[in-house]
Amino acid sequence: MSGIIERLGDCEKVLVGIGQEWRGASYEKLKAVLNGKDYFIVTTVTDGEIYESGLDPSRIVAPCGNETWRQCSKSCTKDIWEPGEIPDDICPHCGAPLIGNTINADQYIEEGYLPQWAVYTRWLTGTLNKKLLILELGVGFQTPTVVRWPFEKTAFFNQKSYMYRINEKFSQVTVELKDRAEAVSENSVEFVDKLI
Repeated sequence: MSGIIERLGDCEKVLVGIGQEWRGASYEKLKAVLNGKDYFIVTTVTDGEIYESGLDPSRIVAPCGNETWRQCSKSCTKDIWEPGEIPDDICPHCGAPLIGNTINADQYIEEGYLPQWAVYTRWLTGTLNKKLLILELGVGFQTPTVVRWPFEKTAFFNQKSYMYRINEKFSQVTVELKDRAEAVSENSVEFVDKLI
């Protein structure tokens, strides 16, 4: 535990990946851990709770979507609506019901997250050759191409980075990262709660 606290104090940037262990979780402790840090969060959790946490939304990207954002169930339009923006939850274009704008939709409308993804990729390019702490929290294999594999790649190429993969079931790290990564076999929400 002291190693991660020391690295948090010493790093220049923090990259956080949030996975399914965080569905319905409170983000208060994570917010405290990241306070004063230059961070970015990539979340695969679609419940939208992270946006109610007080964490800076300009430092969050949700490429798997957000259940509170709405899209046409027939995907007749690329429009995406904020919660309550369409009070009757019926598409104003075709009259079909609105559904959550997530990867679970028959035709996921990705345009909702793409502008923020561009912000994230710009931020990420600024981490190269910086002391980067990578916290992968509760990320499994539902969508490994979103967080798990890209974070490994980031850790591999940035020789000043250090990665913690914290997950109850899937904490294994690759051999290539063995000297700059730690596997923590623990529930990531409970782990973060103990940091503060």
